[in-house]
Formats: sequence, C-alpha cells, structure tokens
Amino acid sequence: MKRKIIFLANPISGGTKKDSAFKHIDATFKKQQIPFEILPTVASGDYDFLKAKIREENITDIVIIGGDASVNQVVQSLRTEKVRFGIIPFGSGNGFAFAAGIPKNVSKATKIILEGKSSVVDAFKVNEEFSCMLSGIGFDAKVAHDFAAKSSRGLITYTQQSIINFFKAHPYQFEVSVDGFSLFTEAFFISVANANQFGNNFTIAPKASLNDGMLDVVIVQKMNKAKLPFAILKQLRGNNKMQQLVEAMSKKNVLYFQTDTITINNIKQAPLHIDGEPKETAAQIKFEIIKDCFDLLQPSKN
Repeated sequence: MKRKIIFLANPISGGTKKDSAFKHIDATFKKQQIPFEILPTVASGDYDFLKAKIREENITDIVIIGGDASVNQVVQSLRTEKVRFGIIPFGSGNGFAFAAGIPKNVSKATKIILEGKSSVVDAFKVNEEFSCMLSGIGFDAKVAHDFAAKSSRGLITYTQQSIINFFKAHPYQFEVSVDGFSLFTEAFFISVANANQFGNNFTIAPKASLNDGMLDVVIVQKMNKAKLPFAILKQLRGNNKMQQLVEAMSKKNVLYFQTDTITINNIKQAPLHIDGEPKETAAQIKFEIIKDCFDLLQPSKN
C-alpha cells in the first residue's frame, strides 16, 4: 500500500517544544520516501476541512503529535474516514498512547508509524460526546478543570493541582445504574475507562483493554481522607479483585467492575472531564461503548 501521512501537531501540549521531533520526522520519512506534511492542530477540534483533502489526496494515515485531548479531538472528527491513526505522545499524561504500548520516545514512536501495523480499538460515548480513553466525574475532573485554567502545562503543573485538590476534596452523591441494578454511593470520584491508564503509566483499571468491548468502572467511595491515597494505590497496583458489587459496597473503599453501558445520576453536579479535558457537567451521564471504533497504529502483539 502506498502511504501518505498527515501529522497533526499540538503546539502547546505537554509544555514541551517539538522542534527536534519535527526534524526527526522530516529526516525519517524523507529517507523512506513516504509523502507527508505537518499541520497544526486546531483549538476547535473540528477537522472537517481535512476530509476532502484525505479523499482527494488518498491520505492513508493521520498521526497526532500531542496528548490525550488532541487524540480525542482528531479521532472524533475523522474516524469516519478511511484512515489509520497514529500517535507520537507529547501530552501531560499520554494515557491512551501508553495503554496502546506507544512509548514517549520520539524515535521509537516514529518506528511504530513506519512499520504501519494497526489494529482496531474501541472508544465510548459520554452522553453524546466522544471519549477514547478515560472520563470521570468528581475529584479527577476538578483537577482537570483547574489544570486547564493554568497558563503553563505539563506534569509538574498537573501534580501541583492534584495535591492542592486532594486537601480540598470532598465526596459527591451518585446513583449508579448498571444492567437494571441501581446503587447509591458517596464517592470522591468515578472513572470510566476504555484503557488501563490515568496517564504517566499509572494503571487505574488493571483489566482494561482497548478492544474488549467493555468499559472499566472505578468508584472511589467516601472514606477517611487519610486512607484515600492508600486505597487508590491499592487499585493502581491491581490488588482489588472483582467481587459481587453489592457485597463490595460495604467492604471496599474502591469498587471496580466492567460493563458495556453505565448511567450515573450526578446528584450534586460533580464536575466532569472527558479524556482529561474539562467539560460541562450534567445531572445524568450515560457512558456507552463504541465497539471497533477506529484503526490505530501500534506495536505488533507478536
């Protein structure tokens, strides 16, 4: 297959300059005689203007140079086109790329693009909005909202906001409905994931897979705040084995289960984020898997 690639680069993601990455891409793909061009991402996330170009110029691959939010916007806008998507991670967390086994090292990530091996992955809807990786309600969404308001981006800023919000965190009230069963809980946050990452290689949903047709739900329930970091660490290490949800309610600080659809009544209007970007919250939020949503360039599983 003759390839033609468009690289879409987010100029501000991750707080890192990308000049060296552009030079590496330029040298690599010119040497391989693969036609390409590098374009900036657009703040609106609307890439309809590229659809005619993709069809008329027979573009085969769209590669995002950025973080989870950039991946979300580009894939959402262009997933109906007959292209494969690639990622060169340059975000603050890069959870989706890391879940797919794509390293942050530019030369290694570029090699995956060059090899051209892809497989289909899932995504999901949050009400009518699109999510590639992980969305949440509560504490982590509050961090996302505060992080977005900062002039500087990057891991240090994100960590600072996480610490500040930890000391101010309070539980929210939710009604969670799965398969006709409803439960009420007071929780610091609820995360719904298609990938096993919070970002920066922190695993929040150990059973999560990008193509298993399931959403992974993590509910961090109300507890003494001194216990909160230890309960989350326990979940990050994958030590919470799945039990019957009703039994787990009274016995566990962190609930973890899988489903293809979940509806959450957001009783106290807890904040919402989608793939790390703050979004306007809602009184009721439905999460629903989109099976086999798009084709992703990723390392061979052999």
